[in-house]
Amino acid sequence: MNIKGEQSVLDSSKLHLTSRTSRSSDSGSGGIPLSRKVCYAVGEVPYQITTAALNVSLQIFLLDVVQMEASYVSMILFVSRAWDAVTDPLIGYLVSCSHWTPVGKLMPWLILSTPFGILFYLLLWFVPQGSTSQGVSVLWFLTAACLFETLMSCYNVPYLSLNMFLGGDHRDRDSATAYRMCVKMVAMLLASAIQGQVVAVYNTEKQESCEHLGQAHETTTTQSISSSQTAPLHETQKAFLTSALIMGALFFLSSLVLFLGVKEQRAPFCSDDKVRPSYLTSLKMLMCHVPYQRLVLGFVFTALAFQMSLGNFALFCSHAAGLGAKFQHLLLVLLASALVAVPLWQTVLLRIGKKATLYIGLSLFIPAVSTVACFPSNLPVFMIMCVLMGFSVATMFLLPWSMLPDVVDDFALRHPSCKDLEPMFFSCYAFCSKLAGGLSVGISTMTLHFVGYRAGACNHGDGVATALIVLFSPVPIALLIIGMVFFRSYPINERRCLQHPEQVTTIQPEATSSDQRENPEQPSILQPRANVTSTSYDNIKTNMLYKSKSSTGQM
Repeated sequence: MNIKGEQSVLDSSKLHLTSRTSRSSDSGSGGIPLSRKVCYAVGEVPYQITTAALNVSLQIFLLDVVQMEASYVSMILFVSRAWDAVTDPLIGYLVSCSHWTPVGKLMPWLILSTPFGILFYLLLWFVPQGSTSQGVSVLWFLTAACLFETLMSCYNVPYLSLNMFLGGDHRDRDSATAYRMCVKMVAMLLASAIQGQVVAVYNTEKQESCEHLGQAHETTTTQSISSSQTAPLHETQKAFLTSALIMGALFFLSSLVLFLGVKEQRAPFCSDDKVRPSYLTSLKMLMCHVPYQRLVLGFVFTALAFQMSLGNFALFCSHAAGLGAKFQHLLLVLLASALVAVPLWQTVLLRIGKKATLYIGLSLFIPAVSTVACFPSNLPVFMIMCVLMGFSVATMFLLPWSMLPDVVDDFALRHPSCKDLEPMFFSCYAFCSKLAGGLSVGISTMTLHFVGYRAGACNHGDGVATALIVLFSPVPIALLIIGMVFFRSYPINERRCLQHPEQVTTIQPEATSSDQRENPEQPSILQPRANVTSTSYDNIKTNMLYKSKSSTGQM
């Protein structure tokens, strides 16, 4: 019995060391090669530039270019986001059911969704001619928005899941996430610069139209300017369509870089004897996983807070702060500071942990938006607070997405018989983000409708400015505090996360036999003591290997 026990330890250790060696040889000495991290990060560009453009400009485009009523705009934005959010988990399950192909399991989804995604993005900024019917316009933009969001889910869900198939361990994945977030900031900067030029054309044409309309009112002594509407903005419409063509080209080039530069790696804990639960069973298992519950709830409220504030940023600058001409510069300052903050927060989280870093970064948002709400027209103060907001935005982008792979590893340890559920985790996470975005846009637009915002009007009353201040600061602060409470109860600690990759590669190969899966000693292996680091764990396994070899030689 002693010989068999020592031989079992020897075989287990060999499996562990072989797994680590093969993974190191595949990924290079640094885990994931730098070129793979960069190409993976570039894949963030398509989703980010289109999302940033829609968040910044679609509301203005529908209200003042298409001249659609605010209630219809609210319905289009909310329904399309809600539809997108609902389809995310389903697409995640379909991705998880996909079979491996010569180019991988996730890449076919990315390749096939790219051309159709570009097409429907262009259609979103095209105003159908020859019809002035409000119903036709609403149907056109609602259909285009829903189809575009569905295709972007087909791109974004497998792209996010690709983080688990890059190779390396959890530190390598965190590094790849940091690269992705840096590229995300660059993409948002680029999209904001492009859309900023479009907004500049809009502001110029809107001002000229209002001046012309004001002169006409003076000669005809009709109603006041504040109750009038401008003519359709044709130059602005052309600028939006040109911007869409540029975004489509960037979409295609970034997808090409991702496809050519990233090769999917099979996860080291994949096994053919695992089972894939049904769709409803998978959702139930995810929702019952406590770390995922807490992370998702914190992420939903935090994302809703940030999107509520930033989604009204353009209107706040124009109608509440009187700084519409400076909107582009303020947004660029915010995004540039977020870009600088990403590597800083990545360094901080390695020292003090992810939860502590998250709390520090999110807390910066509260004094920033409070100060801007109190002094909206003070440009120097606004600029400084945009820097502070950028640092907080970087935390929101980096930390929750860096914590998600830890939850996936924890789930894999607790449910070793389940197979290929990584896309479900990422798709449900994306579902929550998009649902928060849809809620923020829907609530904001309906609020503006109730306070008297009129599409195309040159001036608005004090009620609109007050509503924008409330939507920009007090409401997001309340939502952010709720999200931080949920993050406080997130149960995974940093030391445990350090041990997960080693445990997954060690335990899963041993779990192929039913007698070892039922071994009562496994829970102590899956949940080691907190004071055992990954290095000491490796040393214990190595010492056991040497002891087994020497004992075998004596026998």
